[in-house]
Amino acid sequence: MSQELTPEVTKTLEAPEAAETPAAAPAESMEDYAAELEESYKAFDQRREQTFVPEEAPDAEKWQEIRQMQADKTVVKVKIKEIVKGGAIAYLNDLQAFIPASQLSLGYVEKLEDWTGKYIEAYIITADPEKKRLVLSAKELLKERREAARLEKLASYKAGDVVEGTVDTLKDYGAFVNLEGGVSGLVHISQISTQRIKHPGVVLKEGQQIKVKILSVDNGKISLSMKALESQEPQEEERHFEYKSTGEAFTGLGDLLKDLKF
Repeated sequence: MSQELTPEVTKTLEAPEAAETPAAAPAESMEDYAAELEESYKAFDQRREQTFVPEEAPDAEKWQEIRQMQADKTVVKVKIKEIVKGGAIAYLNDLQAFIPASQLSLGYVEKLEDWTGKYIEAYIITADPEKKRLVLSAKELLKERREAARLEKLASYKAGDVVEGTVDTLKDYGAFVNLEGGVSGLVHISQISTQRIKHPGVVLKEGQQIKVKILSVDNGKISLSMKALESQEPQEEERHFEYKSTGEAFTGLGDLLKDLKF
């Protein structure tokens, strides 16, 4: 027998309005990030408790399937239905799922409302039947795909290749250079110039486009050199004096010195 809902109960079932502040500022540390994520979870739990109706509770079989998908790292595709405080709501197997704002993308999400109605692919990162907590992450999936693409590109580089890149950061010991495909390499300070320098900033600046030679690719790390290319450039031609003979006469040392006064 269905239970008649009072106006007060009906009101709790209505979708909440989107948060005035779509997403919090990026966390400055892992501790801040964990605290920020937990706050998002609490907001989701509070909303779920307010809208949960016992007669419509998902059964154990659905949760079992969800947990198996989590264990298998199944990629799920869901549609974002609405925006709530700290994240977005989607549905997976008729279960309400929460995607924290920090897990929607690799970058910072400035306007959460722009995600409404979008389809995303994600991993299940939390599936807790007792707490009725189902959390998804597109960020984890995107990070894996980015790393796979980086490793694939890394495999295409080999020692001896001459490539172009952009100086990313300067350290006392050298310069990190971004190559194609999200691959980064290090030009050690001893490999920047044929001249001895005290700091990479003497020769390079961040954002500068440079050409480098790959010295080695080992354990996912690329060692680069600018000096190797500089030493390959043609040197200034040496000047030679030639002595040419004309018949019986020839140009000798005396002729070269005759105009000099001692």
